Amino acid sequence: MPESILIVEDEPALQDTLAYNLKKEGYTVEAVGDGRTALESARKLKPDLIVLDIMLPEMDGFEVARILRKEMTSAILMLTARDDEIDRVVGLEVGADDYLTKPFSMRELVARVKSQLRRTRQLREELGKPTEPTAHETLTFGDLSINLTRREVTLRGDVLAMKPKEYELLLFFAEHKSQMLSREFILERVWGWDYIGDSRTVDVHVRWLRQKIESDAANPVRIVTVRGGGYRFEG
Repeated sequence: MPESILIVEDEPALQDTLAYNLKKEGYTVEAVGDGRTALESARKLKPDLIVLDIMLPEMDGFEVARILRKEMTSAILMLTARDDEIDRVVGLEVGADDYLTKPFSMRELVARVKSQLRRTRQLREELGKPTEPTAHETLTFGDLSINLTRREVTLRGDVLAMKPKEYELLLFFAEHKSQMLSREFILERVWGWDYIGDSRTVDVHVRWLRQKIESDAANPVRIVTVRGGGYRFEG
């Protein structure tokens, strides 16, 4: 069954071009032109990936991403009209998996789409694999526990709501306890060598993790920053 993509773009010419090129790649494509319709379509279709413009009528792309990220795990590729770091950071914070700055080539967009869908497939395959409990199924660091079988994180006995990439990042830190890990190394090992984004993605996800597992996110003791280097997990 072809993977499905929802395009949310209010410029008719660009919307048509995106739809044409993605259909050529064999994807099932639906396109809409405003934020509210995007919510309705995404809830109905549950697409594998959403190509989402920021500047939209009715509701902007940031708000659309924020709402949908709470409801579904579809990959989100956000389009921004200017090379503004604030747009990129906010996009990642509200749940986008990647971003692309206009103007862009169709070749680059298709490459980003394929990369995101490949990671989505890998995650689903991993989650679908049967697992057998083992003596080492849980990593424990004081009141923080990571259950490898259930892919579940608990803090003081309470289960934490974790996005898939947050869990993967925390597990990577836990498996490399007390080691200094550069942002580039983390990006390559957790996001994959073919990820096209930059190391700012790591910083954003570390901040999210700290908000969940640290007593004081502003003064972290579990995931500490190594000046000029990266991060170190102290557990």
